[in-house]
Amino acid sequence: MEQSYFKEYYQLERENWWFTVRRAILEERITHLLSTPTSISSLNIGAATGSTSDMLTRFGNVMSVEYDENCYRFTKSFLSTPIIQGSITELPFENNQYDLVCAFDVIEHVEDDAKAIDEMIRVCKPGGYIAITVPAYMFLWGEHDVINQHCRRYNKTELLGLLKKHKGKVVYQTYFNAMLFVPIAVFRLLATGISKLKRAQKQTIESDHAIFGTKGFFNNLLSGIFTIDYYLLKWGFRFPAGVSIMVFFKKERE
Repeated sequence: MEQSYFKEYYQLERENWWFTVRRAILEERITHLLSTPTSISSLNIGAATGSTSDMLTRFGNVMSVEYDENCYRFTKSFLSTPIIQGSITELPFENNQYDLVCAFDVIEHVEDDAKAIDEMIRVCKPGGYIAITVPAYMFLWGEHDVINQHCRRYNKTELLGLLKKHKGKVVYQTYFNAMLFVPIAVFRLLATGISKLKRAQKQTIESDHAIFGTKGFFNNLLSGIFTIDYYLLKWGFRFPAGVSIMVFFKKERE
């Protein structure tokens, strides 16, 4: 994340349609999938400005990790739960420590994503869960990915492949942000094409959040459409395609 960008995240995470509905989806899925989700210890990796850490407090104690030093210092100044600076590829925790280990849109930022998964599973307790979300499909790559310093986007086979060598099982997998998949794909492909045509004249790049903002008509409209995903997932539907992927993996008991 660029140094100037994390400061926008506090408002984005609490008002933007993507962050607010994604957080509701994650909270509902954790409640549904974990058998005793009210007294667990969670590790939230890549906490940014802490909105997902705040959400996880509903389920018990939360420890957060943030890699970016400036973002870490900013978040530490107000977050009510502990946060440390650290890397997902070298987590400073003992083995088998947390009931739930989360990386919500994190491993796409990491060159060695396999090592990131290894570390998440290492610090997860036997019988515990890891929860991962990532952006889907490389053909959707655009300026949003560049400004957020993504290394890649995934398809579900690629993401599940990172988990195959580990002892345990995938207990839940789905694409999501599916209701908006076609319009977002069209928008991204058009934006990429226009950007290539104007490359010589264009001086700056923008994320999707900067283009659509955090308030007003479009934010409310997109939030309402994305909320359809929330209810369909809650009712048991799994999407065959979407802008993002969500996976829950249960570590084998020793």
